[in-house]
Amino acid sequence: MKLYGRTLVNNIYFFTFAKNLEIMYWTLELASKLEDAPWPASKDELIDFAMRSGAPQEVVENLQEIEDEGEIYECIEDIWPDYPSKEDFFFNEEEY
Repeated sequence: MKLYGRTLVNNIYFFTFAKNLEIMYWTLELASKLEDAPWPASKDELIDFAMRSGAPQEVVENLQEIEDEGEIYECIEDIWPDYPSKEDFFFNEEEY
């Protein structure tokens, strides 16, 4: 999967990924719906979790667009390699 583009709209970044000419749109809000997923998980398990947990339809569609090679995904970074970590949002708490 390759990062296709990044767009800033109303202070929200929208990331576009292309894989075999199919485009997936991930946002932090959409990806965060998978934080409590039963990792490690297969594609089908993630789709089932997204549907049962009431995740937006875009999450289910993005998961369905992943090529299924029988992979087991250990974490969200396996699906979205550029998913920001907590260190990306680090700030000095003592200043506030």
